[in-house]
Amino acid sequence: MQPEKLNKEQTGITALYCRLSRDDGAEGESNSISNQKRILAKHAKENGLGNTKYYVDDGFTGTNFNRPGFQKLLEDIELGYVSTVIVKDMSRLGRDYLQVGYYTDSYFPDMDVRFIAINDCVDSADGENELAPFRNVMNEMYARDISRKIRSAHRIRGNCGEPLSQPPYGYIKDPSNPKRWIVEPEAAGVVKNIFKWYIEGKGTDTIARMLEDRQVMNSTAYWKSMGYNRGGKKALESPYKWQHTTINKILSRQEYCGDIVNFKTYSKSFKKKKRIYNPPEKLVVFKNVHAPIIDRDTFEKVQDLLERAKHRAPKHGEKSKYFNLLLCADCGHPLWYHTNPVNKDIHYYSCSNYYKDYRGSCKSRHYIRADAIEHIVSMEVRKLASYLKYDEDNFAALIAKKTRSDYIAEKKRLEQSLSKAKERLAKVDSLYEKTYEDNVDGKITDEWFLKLSNKYGQEARDLKNTIDDIRGRLSELEEQDYHKDLFTNYIRKYLEMGHLSETLLHELIDHIDVYETQGVGKHRTQRISICYRFVGYIEIPMLPEEEEQYYSQDMRQGVAIQYVPVIALPNQARTT
Repeated sequence: MQPEKLNKEQTGITALYCRLSRDDGAEGESNSISNQKRILAKHAKENGLGNTKYYVDDGFTGTNFNRPGFQKLLEDIELGYVSTVIVKDMSRLGRDYLQVGYYTDSYFPDMDVRFIAINDCVDSADGENELAPFRNVMNEMYARDISRKIRSAHRIRGNCGEPLSQPPYGYIKDPSNPKRWIVEPEAAGVVKNIFKWYIEGKGTDTIARMLEDRQVMNSTAYWKSMGYNRGGKKALESPYKWQHTTINKILSRQEYCGDIVNFKTYSKSFKKKKRIYNPPEKLVVFKNVHAPIIDRDTFEKVQDLLERAKHRAPKHGEKSKYFNLLLCADCGHPLWYHTNPVNKDIHYYSCSNYYKDYRGSCKSRHYIRADAIEHIVSMEVRKLASYLKYDEDNFAALIAKKTRSDYIAEKKRLEQSLSKAKERLAKVDSLYEKTYEDNVDGKITDEWFLKLSNKYGQEARDLKNTIDDIRGRLSELEEQDYHKDLFTNYIRKYLEMGHLSETLLHELIDHIDVYETQGVGKHRTQRISICYRFVGYIEIPMLPEEEEQYYSQDMRQGVAIQYVPVIALPNQARTT
């Protein structure tokens, strides 16, 4: 048996395995790949082990065995090419004592592979080594301790407002201060377009296709062109191919408002590399840290649209342009779009929170036909356009009066909230000072002081964020005149176009409240309230020639829709 074993050692591969992680690199040259290679080659030569081949994992942790070099080594062992495996010490093989024990005690012997750990004096040819299991445990304890220290440093940096992640597409690290992000104009322009298009009503698939048609490099290709080593597929089928998931991720990133969002993910153990998303309450947000690409109002509008868009049309059904605008007037949930299973030409909406169909809490279905909504909204916008065309000055005065009254009410509410937040912040600062003095005087223990100081500290941070938000909202109210003119311009655009496009629909309308129908038969009515962007709910007087007329239109055989003017019956449509 001995000559046969010697022959295999001479003709088989002597695998020289080297591994270095970022933490090991901190120890200097002793653990460097070049030093490991030198030690392994010397040992193989001195012991007559020829046909050497290096297997290297540079930058890979020892707690995970899914490393390319190690996997290649296992593959060659399975093929019978490897006779001996040599490592500098047991920690180079790994720092998980159970896994290392499996390879040294079971796998290598079963595959008739000799294992040598030079510095630990382990050689399977000499028989079992009683100290090897203890060394494996110590190696794992070392990895556990390093992980604990890294997590602690990570937590401190994150709570101090230092970004823990790489800057998102649209930002780069400041060359003079890597802890600060600055706007990259080219990519930021793409981000602005993505938000703009989504608000206009375009879906994420459509936006991805538009970017591809315009030959805009996707984020992975962009980072590669800028010389940044970031995630994503290295071999791209096309640098201009965008995915709808990437668009959705960009639309959801709060960082574009100028904020830092830390602790988005966590891992359950230092052995588990899978990242798990933290719930919102565990995120730590620092607002207005860097220059924003997207204003906060636009971001919040997009988040609302994303939430509504979770419930789209059936997979093979037609998507209505109203799918993200209709809300239940009773419970506030979005109305879902449906196609009649018997008559595919009938499309309708119903409350997504209806208790019978969807096990929700809303007691009424709020059913409304899609074609009815189309006619109602078109007639209402046509009424606005007619009034603007008939008397532009009075139209402007009416809108100005409406926006002014809303402005005054909102400003008063915000100023009251700001005053309360400032008063509470002063009170919290006073309580913190008193707690500190009580601790110094021995009136409360250090443990209680730590708990109370953490509580007051967190409340103070929340109040400061609230104050910043309120001040930002007050500043935005100053743009009310601009919003008034913008709304008027959209009505002018409708006059020019002659029809209500999907883009114009989303530019004009914030949402539509749909109420449950009242009455039966020919006397059945349903109230529809339209909330416009920038100006809210408005009531437009009838023109002189309209005082005795209702808007009406035959929709299909036996069914007509009649729009009752505001003065007679506010914001209601009657179907018969």
